[in-house]
Amino acid sequence: MAVEPARRRGERRLGRAFYRRSPLEVAPDLLNKLLVAGDRAGRIVEVEAYCGADDPASHAFRGPTARNATMFGPPGHLYVYFTYGMHWCANAVTSAPGTAGAVLIRAFEPVRGQDAMAADRPTARRPIDVANGPAKLCQALGIDGSVDGADLVTADRLLAIVDDGTAPPVEPAVGPRVGISVATDRPWRYWVPGHPTRSPG
Repeated sequence: MAVEPARRRGERRLGRAFYRRSPLEVAPDLLNKLLVAGDRAGRIVEVEAYCGADDPASHAFRGPTARNATMFGPPGHLYVYFTYGMHWCANAVTSAPGTAGAVLIRAFEPVRGQDAMAADRPTARRPIDVANGPAKLCQALGIDGSVDGADLVTADRLLAIVDDGTAPPVEPAVGPRVGISVATDRPWRYWVPGHPTRSPG
């Protein structure tokens, strides 16, 4: 039976106020938090910020659509989208309701449920390859479009981001976002310096 996120000793789910900030504030603070899906969890080591109407690379740049509706809702929900006709990617929704913002979870280090993750990622040749990319980590956690809109604060679908007391890096590594074709110069990608599970991009 799956354990509800943050019912484990020493862990607490992030509250709504954590997410009710600019993506540029939330993104580095998410580093070293745990992304939890039932009995599986990974320590977030790389993220990217997307700033809605002020960001041509954001799905929300041109306003609300059926695809990006979750981004315009309350902060602290999970925005899941399909890309390249084959991959799912997961984002934590930030900012105030109606002001779209999101942080893409790019990579994590598996910390619980590693055997189950490996089974769902049979092409991963090494443990560090299981979740070192946004689509890979969704496969490892079983995240797809059916959980778009899940509330990370209440863990209504056994999905949450929790704090286990591991602080984010004092000086995170910073660089341009990858996998986009516009606004490529903005240094809105953050990662744990030197971490081997960072995505190859």
